[in-house]
Amino acid sequence: MIDLVLRSVLTPGVLAARWAGLAQLPASIADVPATRWSVGLATKMIMDEIFFLTEALSIQLVSVRDRRRIDEEMAAALGYFAARGFLDRPDDYHHDPTPLVPTESRHATSRGLRYEHLQFASEYEPHAGEPGRERWLAYERNRTGHAWVLRHAGKPRPWLVCIHGYRMGFPLADFTGFPAAWFHHELGLNVAFPVLPLHGPRKIGVRTGDGFLSGDYLDTIHLQAQAVWDIRRLVRWLREDGEPIGVYGLSLGGYTTTLLASLEDDLACAIAGIPATDYVGLTRWVIPAWLLALAEYAGVTLDRVEQIIRVVSPLAFTPRVPWDRRFLYAATADRLVPPATVRALWEHWGRPRLDWYQGSHTSFGMETAVPGLLTDAFRRSGLLRG
Repeated sequence: MIDLVLRSVLTPGVLAARWAGLAQLPASIADVPATRWSVGLATKMIMDEIFFLTEALSIQLVSVRDRRRIDEEMAAALGYFAARGFLDRPDDYHHDPTPLVPTESRHATSRGLRYEHLQFASEYEPHAGEPGRERWLAYERNRTGHAWVLRHAGKPRPWLVCIHGYRMGFPLADFTGFPAAWFHHELGLNVAFPVLPLHGPRKIGVRTGDGFLSGDYLDTIHLQAQAVWDIRRLVRWLREDGEPIGVYGLSLGGYTTTLLASLEDDLACAIAGIPATDYVGLTRWVIPAWLLALAEYAGVTLDRVEQIIRVVSPLAFTPRVPWDRRFLYAATADRLVPPATVRALWEHWGRPRLDWYQGSHTSFGMETAVPGLLTDAFRRSGLLRG
């Protein structure tokens, strides 16, 4: 009850500061198209703000005791990572995946699509002695991996692995956020939708994704490490077909895609849509400066977060997917993922194809530029033939 009252008091100020900040934004960012203001664009931006509002009203505030624990854990993790060389060589932080063995498979239907619900033991574990390890392993439901698989009968076909965004991870959302029917029926692809940790049937709270933005930054690191572990195992299992495999991620899934493209060899393409590739930059973008200052006063230091998050930061890795098979798209008026961080990833990736659309984070599904980029990416990477 106290949490709800505090959120209700803080939220109007946060929203007002975010919208007042629009007038203070730089007129342009190098290589990012200028925003063309219109009623339609404002409506799309409001969609982002509604999403932000629902999160602001539902997120659990961190107690004083938890703030102390989080601060102590981050300090311990920083020492642990530094002592093992993970901050200098973040690749070493990631385990080499074990082979995936399905434990259960059943068929179901969603949005008129008949799919296979694949389950497997995740087998992911943080390093021995790593801070936050025991808490992460105690999330029992998260220790089982899940994927929705759309596979054509007959001879093998190319695969597209679709990595969902935050608050997704169940068939209705995943088959809507990604145009699953178009990918599978019209383009003729086999499609796999892995479920990210803490999402869908792996959730640990009331809603899918609960716990990801709880303030426990080591949980965020373990989520990303487990995500690439699980998906690398899935990719290698699918590779038994002998067909090319491309990866396409949205938002949080875009982050995971960029990390996967730096750890896994032989991907046909990597497509990052509206990718959230910098957690600290994102936090500074969506949270007003006065609230960040309050958090710093309470002991939550983003500088320390920025150091430990390096072990799962795409900007700390060298991509393995060839330059001409890296693709990005982003929104000029994104209110959830700062365009500057997408530009930073684009630079880090060597300036591959990046398409901007005049819209917001949540409007990607109605933007005509997106299907064109996807089709071209599939053709260039060999997923579409003829």
